[in-house]
Amino acid sequence: MRIRMNLKYNIIVNTVNAALKVYAHCLPRKVNRKFPEFVKGRIGLVRRIDAEMRSVPSEGPVVWFHASSLGEYAIARPLIARIKADGKATVVLTFFSPSGYRALKDNHPGVDHLFYLPLDTRSNVRGFLEAVKPKVAVFMVSEYWPNMLEELKFRAIPTYLVSAIIRNDSSFFRWYGKLFRRTLSSYKRFFVLDDNSLFNLRMLGHTNATLSGDPLFDNASHVARTPWSDPVLDRFTKGAENVFIAGSISDKRDLALVAGALNCHPGMKSIIVPHDISAGSVKAIAKAMDCKCAVYSQLTPESDISDAGAIIIDCVGKLAYIYRYATMAYVGGGFTPFLHSVIEATVYGLPVSFGPCIERKVTPQQLMDLGIGAMVTTPEELSAWIDSMTPEKLAEVKTLAEEYVNRNLGATAEIVKTIENSLWRKN
Repeated sequence: MRIRMNLKYNIIVNTVNAALKVYAHCLPRKVNRKFPEFVKGRIGLVRRIDAEMRSVPSEGPVVWFHASSLGEYAIARPLIARIKADGKATVVLTFFSPSGYRALKDNHPGVDHLFYLPLDTRSNVRGFLEAVKPKVAVFMVSEYWPNMLEELKFRAIPTYLVSAIIRNDSSFFRWYGKLFRRTLSSYKRFFVLDDNSLFNLRMLGHTNATLSGDPLFDNASHVARTPWSDPVLDRFTKGAENVFIAGSISDKRDLALVAGALNCHPGMKSIIVPHDISAGSVKAIAKAMDCKCAVYSQLTPESDISDAGAIIIDCVGKLAYIYRYATMAYVGGGFTPFLHSVIEATVYGLPVSFGPCIERKVTPQQLMDLGIGAMVTTPEELSAWIDSMTPEKLAEVKTLAEEYVNRNLGATAEIVKTIENSLWRKN
């Protein structure tokens, strides 16, 4: 059965790999869309990784961090900083998604080598590990690549999964989940975010799990404490009683919700940060809003924005800093399984609203229980929530949020201590 399941998986992944190679040769030289970037970035990838690793000798043992996208990198970031501060180690960071790679490719402090993750074929996996030679591998949230994890286990490379959530409805408990259940045995330790994940891993026969906090709190708190300002947003928000921010709005449902609510509050200043920053996405947002929308990339500190009711942020990497300009927030992605980070807004003491799909994260429910967060499903619900944010309520939420964040700080030190026990051990 195991051989048959592995064979099916490898036939599928090798077919996809071959198809992508053909597709890549049909693409223009320059592409800005996500999927073509995903494909282009993997042309000759293992060969390029090998050449770079050979040309730049590693200083100290190699720690390989893998994050699916930019959101998962926010978990890895404080771990990377701590490991670099504690000793001489070489950090390799890989991304599966172009959004993460694109955001960091020109500036990645603490990271010595930045690559895409090769597709999970056996030849790619072996070539990658031969080139990188990691002493430790650290994955974020939910990474279960069968060939990669099997090879890491075969090579006795300690592998850790950070901020894991093992839900009752996950693939591990489905009829087709045997292949993925086997991948769990490759992890030396799981750092999980809730008791249910701890219980589910034990049900699957794994007792090597630790209930820990989320390094996202450490990362987001560091960002919130970092001095940062933007002259355009300084002018836009100056004198405003309330500023609403819609962070990482991801689809038409997010947009309809936010635009519908804000159109009922014509005097409120708003900052809209779409996940998709393409021209088409920006145009759709501006069309949905009744007020005049200014586009961030088209502005200078001297631009006249006195009649603008909203600014659309059409660049990547600023959202975690921009939250400091707001008094209340809506976080996008909540109408899909991929709600974006509510922690980035919470560390500023903001009340946070979001859509209904929160099963993949533990923080939204905790925020709701404390009265810091709110689930909204219609423009009317979001509008009513905005109206409920009186000065007294905002002050109450700020105090509750600060207490909540302080209780959740410190996970980075615990996780890094465990990783470093493997990193600095003598073979």
